[in-house]
Amino acid sequence: MVDLHEAARKVLRTVRPHIGEGKVATYIPALGEVDPKQFGFAVASVDGDVYGVGDQDVRFSLQSISKVFTLALVLSHDDEAIWKRVHREPSGSAFNSLFQLEFEKGIPRNPFINAGAIVVTDQLLADTGDALGSLRGLLRAETGNPDLHVDSVTAASESETGHRNRALAHLMADFGNMLNPVEHALDHYFRQCSITISAQELARAGLLLARHGLRADGSRLLTPKDARRIVSLMLTCGPYDAAGEFAYRIGLPCKSGVGGGILAVVPDRCAAVAWGPGLDEHGNSVTAALALDTFDSLTGWSIF
Repeated sequence: MVDLHEAARKVLRTVRPHIGEGKVATYIPALGEVDPKQFGFAVASVDGDVYGVGDQDVRFSLQSISKVFTLALVLSHDDEAIWKRVHREPSGSAFNSLFQLEFEKGIPRNPFINAGAIVVTDQLLADTGDALGSLRGLLRAETGNPDLHVDSVTAASESETGHRNRALAHLMADFGNMLNPVEHALDHYFRQCSITISAQELARAGLLLARHGLRADGSRLLTPKDARRIVSLMLTCGPYDAAGEFAYRIGLPCKSGVGGGILAVVPDRCAAVAWGPGLDEHGNSVTAALALDTFDSLTGWSIF
């Protein structure tokens, strides 16, 4: 039996000397202003218990971790058509690469790089008429917090500096791979990424996948097969082009975001979230990666 409360405390002791390492994401000005000397860690078990340490209640920008939940919503509409618009392979390139997208004729390599996530948001917008509202509603329900919201300053910062994302979207539109007007889809995409959430809240939301698609109220959002597919993509594509290193080092399906958070899923056991604003050269949090490495070593819950 693993004592998750004690494991969380040991994670904090291991990480504490490294808090502040890495560099915040200054290319999004609002993220560049976040204090890097923060760290939070939380684990939510499938039994309903939540354990946390450090800055577990401090809200941070969801950023690319939102891509996990938008994909879940698209698949919940039984929308197999999404796989005609985006592939399922690791990119091996930067998460905002234009070269790869053009070479592959406007079909993104996977749904967790920026181009792929824009396509998924575009599909969700076509399916629901409100991609942002659908995502926010899901997260509010799964976290139990009806006050989760978009940080308007971060959203504006993303939009003002989102030239590369606009280039990706326009390139895909040129290849016929956008259903909605580019600016409309990007507005939803920027605001989805700018939802703020705490480590404890995100761990609760991550249980959706640890429970194989079952929601907090016991209803089913995803088939077990689709939930497994999302988790597999987290393992192979979640931490940008460092996915292989994460699989080798941590051995858990993860999705990172440049807001400094990393969500890890252990099917049938728990969801764990670590947050530290300082990033490495791949855009993954230095302290969050160390925390999950430590957590895996303590629990022995690597999927390998």
